[in-house]
Amino acid sequence: MSETNPAATAPVTADAAPHRYTAALAAEIEARWQDFWDAEGTYDAPNPSGDLAGDPELVARPKKFIMDMFPYPSGAGLHVGHPLGYIATDVYARFQRMTGHNVLHTLGFDAFGLPAEQYAVQTGTHPRVSTEANIKNMQVQLRRLGLGHDRRRSFATIDPAYYKWTQWIFLQIFNSWYDDQAGKARPIAELVEQFASGDRDVPGHTRAWSELSEAERADVLGEYRLAYASDAPVNWCPGLGTVLANEEVTAEGRSERGNFPVFKSKLRQWNMRITAYADRLLEDLDALDWPEAIKLQQRNWIGRSEGARVDFPIDGERITVFTTRPDTLFGATYMVLAPEHPLVEKFTADTWPEGTRPAWTGGHATPAEAVAAYRAQAASKSDVERQAEAKDKTGVFIGAHATNPVNGRQVPVFIADYVLMGYGTGAIMAVPAGDQRDFEFARAFDLPVHCIVEPTDGRGTDTATWEDAFASHDARIINSANDEVSLDGLDVAEAKTRITEWLERRGVGEGTVNFRLRDWLFSRQRYWGEPFPIVYDEDGIAYALPESMLPLELPEVEDYSPRTFDPDDADTRPETPLSRNGDWVHVTLDLGDGRGPRRYRRETNTMPNWAGSCWYEMRYLDPHNDRQLVAPEIERYWMGPREGLPHGGVDLYVGGAEHAVLHLLYARFWSKVLFDLGYVSSAEPFHKLFNQGMIQAYVYRDGRGIAVPAAEVEERDGVYYHQGEKVSRLLGKMGKSLKNAVTPDEICAEYGADTLRLYEMAMGPLDVSRPWDTRAVVGQFRLLQRLWRNIVDEDSGEVTVTDAEPDDETLRALHKAIDGVRQDLEAMRFNTAIAKVTELNNHLTKSGGGVPRAVAEPLVLLTAPLAPHVAEELWRRLGHTDSVVHRDFPVADPAYVVDETVTCVVQIKGKVRARLEVDPAISDEELEKAALADDKVVAALGGAGIRKVVVRAPKLVNIVPA
Repeated sequence: MSETNPAATAPVTADAAPHRYTAALAAEIEARWQDFWDAEGTYDAPNPSGDLAGDPELVARPKKFIMDMFPYPSGAGLHVGHPLGYIATDVYARFQRMTGHNVLHTLGFDAFGLPAEQYAVQTGTHPRVSTEANIKNMQVQLRRLGLGHDRRRSFATIDPAYYKWTQWIFLQIFNSWYDDQAGKARPIAELVEQFASGDRDVPGHTRAWSELSEAERADVLGEYRLAYASDAPVNWCPGLGTVLANEEVTAEGRSERGNFPVFKSKLRQWNMRITAYADRLLEDLDALDWPEAIKLQQRNWIGRSEGARVDFPIDGERITVFTTRPDTLFGATYMVLAPEHPLVEKFTADTWPEGTRPAWTGGHATPAEAVAAYRAQAASKSDVERQAEAKDKTGVFIGAHATNPVNGRQVPVFIADYVLMGYGTGAIMAVPAGDQRDFEFARAFDLPVHCIVEPTDGRGTDTATWEDAFASHDARIINSANDEVSLDGLDVAEAKTRITEWLERRGVGEGTVNFRLRDWLFSRQRYWGEPFPIVYDEDGIAYALPESMLPLELPEVEDYSPRTFDPDDADTRPETPLSRNGDWVHVTLDLGDGRGPRRYRRETNTMPNWAGSCWYEMRYLDPHNDRQLVAPEIERYWMGPREGLPHGGVDLYVGGAEHAVLHLLYARFWSKVLFDLGYVSSAEPFHKLFNQGMIQAYVYRDGRGIAVPAAEVEERDGVYYHQGEKVSRLLGKMGKSLKNAVTPDEICAEYGADTLRLYEMAMGPLDVSRPWDTRAVVGQFRLLQRLWRNIVDEDSGEVTVTDAEPDDETLRALHKAIDGVRQDLEAMRFNTAIAKVTELNNHLTKSGGGVPRAVAEPLVLLTAPLAPHVAEELWRRLGHTDSVVHRDFPVADPAYVVDETVTCVVQIKGKVRARLEVDPAISDEELEKAALADDKVVAALGGAGIRKVVVRAPKLVNIVPA
């Protein structure tokens, strides 16, 4: 008996048949076959070369690389909702093996992250200790499900041998820049060579590259590197003591984890220049086999928009805006900067200009006081809150005016929270006549509204009478001319082109493309993450560690938690756990750059938990390689471009839709950088993406709104009670905190893993969420019992199949099932595949007598991908010595797939008057003749003439009497 899969101890009654398929027998069978698979390496997928090379015949087959999204090893273990995708990919992988493919299917663990660190803070247990214990528990649970993983390829992101290469990839990104002309990343050394040779001007300097100091050179290169440190507005969460990415902040401006307030603050952080790849990330979506909803979310997140950059002069300098509607420039009557815009301090006046309206000052004595107060107020709001359509418009005047470049008018400059630094330039020209938010702001602050398009709704051009803005993309332009250019009478498209040409001629603007996508904030003030392979010299210049010093491992620290603060104290700064280990932070190193040993300070932030999952598909390919990220031949074999996969990538990637933006976008970015640098042949990580639905469960809550144990709830006359108290019921997520979790261990103990697999696959289409119902599991258990009885005698344990030839009806049932199940498994319609297996099994049960071997063996093979343990056992009992895993999947005989006859319904005046058994290939003419000659039809017509006959061969004839 396997130590990791104890047999179920369900009681067996004295009168039960000794060889009946029971939970106890299922557990014994499942444990034995899992041990067999492990011992034989049944699921080991050979590489074409390297330490995992194997059978050349298997390598020569078509390959399939099938992946699940990385699981996080939670301390709570699995509930029955977690394995849904894992079982689905296992069924699909088994089917692909049986249809002649070399299948790579394995599973690792995304093990860095906040939960383990928080547990360490609470208990003092090292995150590695608790995480590895969680992984071991999860491995036991997953093994019990009979998942056919190549265990040689498994790893965890916390393994130093793995994160060595995460750090190495970071350094390749750090040492690269994006060449817009070449449209790809190139080594930073090539950019340095261009600066040094004079082939490229050094931006911001009149001196030659050789004349710049090391710090000046570092600053210049920092503007190009794909991984760079900068002082930037960030989401600072004092309650967690860390900075968060935009995606980790809720719409309410609070941390996704812990629900703490989040503030805008300026900190020096590492970033990934993902924006350099915005166009390619958009364009390459078209060739991916992904759900359209996911593609749309990525397109919206990247947010490409075409327009113009326009410069508004101010105090001898300029404020640059991006607008998608340069045709409305003549209607710009004021400007707004994001509160955190760096130009706010520069242009804020010392005193209020004469004529400043009281509403513009926020009640403050000076512009500086008004700006400071408003900035503090805006910092406490999320981007979503700031842009809410229904909220009152707020802002303050900074005491300065800019010049509208098309008409020379002075326009006041405000700061307002509805403008975000994260989009465009962080500054807007406000056109209240054509934008509702600008209109509301203008009304609130008594600002002019100039009509620049001819309204088509009858409101007229007197904006004083308007109740809202008139936003139109097809109206004619009016009141938009100066001495050099006129837009009057043009449509929007013509006006955009003309004004953009004028702006470019005058040198005050240009046509451009803008993206909503921002660079990826890559620093976290945590302990439990990958250390950055970066050190700083005494001048603060960043240097990459040489590859020989990787992996840079996490040091021991006395306190795992970052310093947290009062959650509402925005005026705080991070203090990281790593910074407390002085011996690790301050080091003397020889970086191999010819300078000898020098003193350095290590980076004390760590990488975000997304880092390890950005490239894990590549490590699955060549998991033990300590010399390369992945051997090129191996990467090309499993992930290289080929027909149908123009960008290469994983053949099938299954996971939740909640990762539509973050993980998928980041992984695509890393793949493209590595592709550009020549390390991989695949420009995309995942060719086909499938989002499985969610297994839901009912949540029961008492009068206080607190969840109560679902297992203890009783139903009486449609009302639910817990310990006598009425409770509410709502379908939602399944989880330990909601007290409605059902573990796979419970179901395996009661019915066996094969039953659990069948139930989860039979619940409905894989991409649809569905409610868990423990009471319904028994249906799949009974299917397996009937399957078992059709082959094994429950009293003697002997095989009961016969060598008799099956009759035609049984052959038709068999080959229809083979044809249908094959199509369903290929299309991942597992629920309908199970229905067809059930239908065939029921046919055999009703037929009585021994099942012909010619039917029993294909039936077992049809079942093998879905319920592999019982299939292996029955296959062995049928006299075979090989495993079903690599057996050929049955192929249907077309002669038996098509029905000999089909039933045709004959209707007269819409009522069924006859049913005919006809050839499926019958023509319309033949069917009409047969229907009109049928005795029942003749009698029903009673000699009446016929006005019309509608024929839909072979199933319908509709007769309309005269």
